Amino acid sequence: MRLHDIEDFFDDESAYDDRRSRPRKPKRSENEAQDRAVPADLGDGVFDPQSPRSGRLTEAEKARLALVRESALAGPPLPPGADRWSTWGDGEQGPHPRPKWVVTELAAADSELGILKTGKEADVFLLERAVPDTDQGCLMAAKRYRSNEHRLFHRDAGYLEGRRMRRSREMRAIANRTSFGRNLIAEQWAVAEFAALSRLWSLGAPVPYPVQRSGTELLMEYLGDEDGMAAPRLAELRPDGDELLDLWHQLVDVLSLLASEGLTHGDLSAFNLLVHGTRLMLIDLPQIVDLVANPRGLEFLGRDVANVAAWFQARGLPEETANPMALTEELIATAGLD
Repeated sequence: MRLHDIEDFFDDESAYDDRRSRPRKPKRSENEAQDRAVPADLGDGVFDPQSPRSGRLTEAEKARLALVRESALAGPPLPPGADRWSTWGDGEQGPHPRPKWVVTELAAADSELGILKTGKEADVFLLERAVPDTDQGCLMAAKRYRSNEHRLFHRDAGYLEGRRMRRSREMRAIANRTSFGRNLIAEQWAVAEFAALSRLWSLGAPVPYPVQRSGTELLMEYLGDEDGMAAPRLAELRPDGDELLDLWHQLVDVLSLLASEGLTHGDLSAFNLLVHGTRLMLIDLPQIVDLVANPRGLEFLGRDVANVAAWFQARGLPEETANPMALTEELIATAGLD
């Protein structure tokens, strides 16, 4: 799967909190399913603008949710503690070769163990998928984009440049921030992030494996320990000496890999880099930028480098090592744009 096959990529701009203790079981409301619902999806992240609306849900989406509820009632009872049966067969699935830890059995059940991180645009939950009465199971991170009423759109215009939609009316709706346009953006964030993760994981980049996408929910590899403690963000750490230098070299390697594909993160900082064990991992990728197609591509690249270089310099890495100008020029050359 290639990123340019996806129609749009949009900014997540998640501002995660600092909670690193074992997550607590979240409280649920009767309207939680509706709070997370999106308009009628016609495939490829395209919504039906003619579908009659009532409140937050289109009639088609209401019908889809009704079918989900009927299926749950008609099926066998869930195992104790489970929240739903596996959605593996319902969504877009991750790239091959698929890691052995991924549970693909439709007989598996999903249990929500708590919230890992909260952000302006999405929340990330810890999810266990396991086959009842067996030892088959895995932990995953479930990233769920919120309903459009809660989203902020003040920074996404720059990421839209150089991108295509199938219909001009869709681009107008996005540009005018109509209700239809906001719904298009909401769905495309999940589509774009899944595509970005799929491509980069296939290239060997240090990103979590994208397990599946269903609507606005993205299931991916959980980066943390078995007790539910998530890997810390780089911004939470105070590495020094050899550890700091090693993390810088890892960062240069991943930026070089992206540049060789004509890409940059687009919103890179120490807040969307995780340190899993000793490995630096790149997260939050819905706004990934094509350096050629986006007229501001080199601007985004320079900003990405400046942000992370400033963080490393503030932690004591010499400026001659974490030199943003030199690294930016090197990445531009790697991308073949010098």
